[in-house]
Amino acid sequence: MSQVLSLWRTASTLPVVGGSVGTRVFSVVFGQKAPYFASIRPRFTVLEPNHAELVIPKRRAVQNHIGTVHAIALCNGLEAAMGALAEATIPADRRWIPKGMDVSYTAKATSDITCVAETDPEQWTADLGAGYDLAVRVKGVRDDGTTVIEGSINLWISPKKG
Repeated sequence: MSQVLSLWRTASTLPVVGGSVGTRVFSVVFGQKAPYFASIRPRFTVLEPNHAELVIPKRRAVQNHIGTVHAIALCNGLEAAMGALAEATIPADRRWIPKGMDVSYTAKATSDITCVAETDPEQWTADLGAGYDLAVRVKGVRDDGTTVIEGSINLWISPKKG
């Protein structure tokens, strides 16, 4: 089990502080590992192999000039969800690096946004060879269920060195 998934499972089930406080602690720690992610204050709600979800709270620091969650904040949330999913899912003999992102903005982000990243198990066990491309499906959803951003983040999966 990866360190990220192990930390999530421990934090989200702490009997003393409860799952809500534990998931917030995990979210802060995750943001410190990759400091740029902390700028959106992600709140992870689900983390398991092949699936991750986090919430970007709508607040002034992530809004654009029309008062909606800024497009780059949305992309930052999608990348954070993807990164947590990748760390929780990738086999121990492989490594990943993002190659690109292809997204469409489909509606105004007028509330907190739930960012979702998903893959299929067989994507991670493909023949490794020298490496291969893996597309992670991503989307951001408003509180009312409307998708505001969707697309994919493309990863390069290669053998772990050493």
